[in-house]
Order: sequence, then C-alpha cells, then structure tokens
Amino acid sequence: MKIVFICREEDLISEAKTAFEKTDNLVVCEQWSDGLNACEGAELLIVDLLATLEQPHKIAGYENFALAKMAHPIAKDVPLVLISPPEDYDLDSMVGWPGFVFGHVRRPVTWKIFRRISTWV
Repeated sequence: MKIVFICREEDLISEAKTAFEKTDNLVVCEQWSDGLNACEGAELLIVDLLATLEQPHKIAGYENFALAKMAHPIAKDVPLVLISPPEDYDLDSMVGWPGFVFGHVRRPVTWKIFRRISTWV
C-alpha cells in the first residue's frame, strides 16, 4: 500500500517508518503541497496537523491545506487521517468540513497505532 505522510516531527516519522518500511510504500513529505502532489496511487494520506501550520498556533495554515486538498485532482479522493496536536498545544480556533477527515488520532502515535491506521482502508 502507498501511504503519504505529511510531517516534520522526527519522532513521528521514525514511528511511521518502523510501522511501514517492511510492508508498504511510505512517502514522507515535510511540505503539504509536496504531499498532495505525491498522492498519485496512494491509498492513504496521514497528516500531522502541526505540519500544515504556517504560523504556530494559527489554524489558517490547516485551512489552506484543507482547501488545497479538496481542490487537488488526485489528493481529493485519498482518505485523510489527521494527527492532532498535543493536548497542551493551543490553536486560535478549529475548523472542519463534513466528510473531510476519514480518521483522527491523538498523540502520542506509536508504530502500533500507525499499523492500526493502515487497516482502516
């Protein structure tokens, strides 16, 4: 299975690599625009919400990502699993669109949770 992971956090990337390196094609992108463009043939898109922020604590970056994903000719059809920020991380607001997020997980995300996510599709 091809999985695109948009993330900048080394610990999460390491856990994802442990989960998928032997069985799946994991593509890690630090920039969400690169991640959307990498979705050709992907069955799953996993996104760390923090990697979408353009400014710390400002949800506008996530909004830009979401609008771009919904308009992207390929990525719009790839199921999205969102990794929430840490519980103590304050955002100025939170937004959502019906049916946009396929799944949602909280930190910490271990390799076992990544494996579980891959069974959802």
